[in-house]
Amino acid sequence: MNACPNVRHLLVLPHLRVQNANAVSSPLTHGFPAITAFMGLMCALERKARSNGLDVHFEAVGVVCHGHQEMVNDGYVKTLRLTRNPVDKDGGTAAIVEEGRIHLEISLVLAARSATWRDEPEQANDDASRLAELLATMRVAGGTLLPPASLRMQHRHRPHVVHLTGNEDQQQAAFFKLRRHLLPGFALVARDDLLEQRWADLRAENPGVSQLEAWLSLVRAEWLYQAGDANADAGEPEDAKNKTKGEWVKPPRAGWIVPIPVGYGALGELHAPGTVANARDAHTPSRFVESLYSVGQWLSPHRLHMPEQLLWYADSQPDAGLYRCRNDYAALHEVADADFDFDFN
Repeated sequence: MNACPNVRHLLVLPHLRVQNANAVSSPLTHGFPAITAFMGLMCALERKARSNGLDVHFEAVGVVCHGHQEMVNDGYVKTLRLTRNPVDKDGGTAAIVEEGRIHLEISLVLAARSATWRDEPEQANDDASRLAELLATMRVAGGTLLPPASLRMQHRHRPHVVHLTGNEDQQQAAFFKLRRHLLPGFALVARDDLLEQRWADLRAENPGVSQLEAWLSLVRAEWLYQAGDANADAGEPEDAKNKTKGEWVKPPRAGWIVPIPVGYGALGELHAPGTVANARDAHTPSRFVESLYSVGQWLSPHRLHMPEQLLWYADSQPDAGLYRCRNDYAALHEVADADFDFDFN
């Protein structure tokens, strides 16, 4: 398994307003774009930057959400607000594929490697502005970027580069300053460890429990009935009698836990270029895949102690048929919590 790259520069694209992004992140989840969408955006931005003469290579991406509005009709069961497409040639309603849409305000933090930024740090912020201009011409998770809501707020939307150079204390100070600028908001991190722990707990009771059952058990909203005292005296006061009837309780959770897709798993062998009909690219090998699922957690940025806890990076293992995104929060948070006994700095 790969590890998060050594971070030297962070390109910060703060408070991006995205309209009509894709809210359906996989066949089983919705509510926020998949992390693979932001990974694809990172790769597309790098290609566009290099074609425009910018010396920059992106290695990982972090996402902080400041606001969201999913296009759904609230009720006992939520339904997507769908567009009304034109009728077909017979005048009937054309068949459509449901499309979930969401409006977002997000900040993107991209781990970058650049010889220019290393040798000429003053050039970095100029390049950041050029990268933001390139990003404005692109789609973000299928959505359209909007300009700042007002001129008064332009300083909040100004892209910049954070240099994680110098000694360890200077790097920590730079990151702590950045995380304050990302407030208020919530950062998405991976919690594969919670899924493994839940699966182990369920297998202790029932060895035949699958990982899918553990995943559903961990992310669903549960209410449990606690029976009252059947031996209570009938002559007790009314308040005591009510306690004997039992009650519905909501078990405590480990935080804001959500089901997320984290990449793709192969369904078959790799096909040679040009052998798959109607493929987009006739020069690249093709493979049929399905979504991989795990568990994520939304955390306030002030709870992050190092940039590696925020960043997602690609971990492709073609021989094993795995193409997934990883985040090292679960592996690092115990070490970080032992080293820091504070949240704000």
